[in-house]
Amino acid sequence: MNTQNGTPVPTVWPTLLADDAHALIDFLVETVGFVRTAVYADGDLVVHAQLDWPEGGGIMLGSHRPDGSAIAQPPGTCGSYVVTDRVDEVYERVCRAGVHIVRELAEQPYGNREFSMADPEGNLWSFGHYRGEPTAAA
Repeated sequence: MNTQNGTPVPTVWPTLLADDAHALIDFLVETVGFVRTAVYADGDLVVHAQLDWPEGGGIMLGSHRPDGSAIAQPPGTCGSYVVTDRVDEVYERVCRAGVHIVRELAEQPYGNREFSMADPEGNLWSFGHYRGEPTAAA
């Protein structure tokens, strides 16, 4: 297992589909702060996109195909947690942009400072500084 200081390096990538994948990509890059790493499109259809989080990890997404040619969940059904040391900065940026905040920024009893928001497709995103528990040495 790859670790940094005993904390697992991200190897699980949330995936989601969108009715308007191009607009969701723009929102996640321009408003939230993801980095557009790869976008493979066929006209209005996004076949595959990879957006990286500057502090590690990322997501993969594409266009929802109503004909059922892709096996995945419907748009708006994904929930993701993003680790950031800049939780206050991200919160302020998305609030200035008028993003729907589902849970306000707050200190949690388990030691995390976090907030949750919804993207334009209805997916839920939580941001906090909690990186997970260290793994036991193998």
